[in-house]
Amino acid sequence: MPLFDVRHQRRALARAAGTYADAAVLHREVEQRLFESLDYLDQRVPQVVLDLGSGPGSAAARLRKRWPKAQVVALDFSLPMLREAKKQAGWWKPFARVCADARALPLAEGSVDVLFANLCLQWVDDLPAAFAGFRRVLKPGGLLLCSTFGPQTLIELREAFAGDPAPHVSPFPQIAQFGDALMMAGFRDPVLDRDLFTLTYPDLPALMRELRALGATNALAQRRATLTGKVRLAAAARAYEAMRTPQGVLPSSWEVIYAHAWAPQAGAPIRESGRDVAAVPVSRIPIRRRGE
Repeated sequence: MPLFDVRHQRRALARAAGTYADAAVLHREVEQRLFESLDYLDQRVPQVVLDLGSGPGSAAARLRKRWPKAQVVALDFSLPMLREAKKQAGWWKPFARVCADARALPLAEGSVDVLFANLCLQWVDDLPAAFAGFRRVLKPGGLLLCSTFGPQTLIELREAFAGDPAPHVSPFPQIAQFGDALMMAGFRDPVLDRDLFTLTYPDLPALMRELRALGATNALAQRRATLTGKVRLAAAARAYEAMRTPQGVLPSSWEVIYAHAWAPQAGAPIRESGRDVAAVPVSRIPIRRRGE
């Protein structure tokens, strides 16, 4: 059974199209760190750049400004998000917009020089398959630059709902799993890093409102089919309240995994699961802790 309810994901992102830009403070910070990586990763001028999971088009606009002669494509599976992206594209040197799923890219094989994917892969439940699709559309030697959330993300919220048997927070991959998925898809020279950000909120409803504004509501296929209910929400709020800091705020952890890798030359094999995979012990990759 699929991990996520794709129709629910699409509806949640559609509802959030008008609020996402204002709520996506962390997403913009991670986007900035990915752009800083571009400064030293590759000096070649690409012909085709794909902003995968583009949302309202912030990164696509920056990519278009960085490489004005490149064809920049903003791809998202939420049409309302792409309508918001049109505002970023403008009339002068606009970028293309495509409504499609990251799990089935409608792009020609070997057609993309740079694939940029900021904080959208947490919605993908089969990373090796997704990375195989990314490899297919990238040119030999093309660059994949991406980020996703790690397992410490929303750990406080997960613990607050621990008394409820229904799941409320998505499972996020370990950094070693993320790296292994890249290797299994045949990418070469992957480099991974991670940060741990701590955001703060006055109460649980404030965090829940922000998640809705981002379209990051519970989209698990195994979620409860009915509303959580006041009793369960009150129990979760009490559990979360025990985590309030001496400064009087509730913390929310967001672990971010960054990765860049290069597509192999044409004809290079996709590795079989369990073979030639470089698993990296999580303990060997330090977390940089970012304040609120």
